Amino acid sequence: MKKNIYIAVIIALSFALGYSINNKAISDTTPRVAVVDISRIVTNSSAVKNLKSEQEKKVKEIQATLDKAKAELAKETDPAKISAIEDKYRNQINSQKIALDTEYNKKMTDIDKNIRSTVIEKARKLNYDLVFPSNVVYFGGDDITDVIAKDIK
Repeated sequence: MKKNIYIAVIIALSFALGYSINNKAISDTTPRVAVVDISRIVTNSSAVKNLKSEQEKKVKEIQATLDKAKAELAKETDPAKISAIEDKYRNQINSQKIALDTEYNKKMTDIDKNIRSTVIEKARKLNYDLVFPSNVVYFGGDDITDVIAKDIK
């Protein structure tokens, strides 16, 4: 019986010693922290620039539709036809705007995913434990914006 108690005490002591050594080893490591200026990366991204130019073209198409509607309405005098023309162009412009917004949101989501995956990949390669946007960090952290910006297209 005493032998079993001694074995249990030795096992408990070895477990406690092992746990405390492991805890000490983990607590001595400080995490490496990096910061990234996301707004600068987004601004300089060629994908975002292309998306903006596409958006401008589509906004011009909507404006052209609106101008065409105004021209048709100016020519018409019959109230029933004016109402029909207004409904026709209102529906057309609304559908163009919805398509524009949907496409823009989808592409921005894809760009955001690409930026996030690039940041994660680069941070892992550079052995960083944490990466924060620079607008939420007042002090500290290594700025890796330039390293990330090279990989973002």
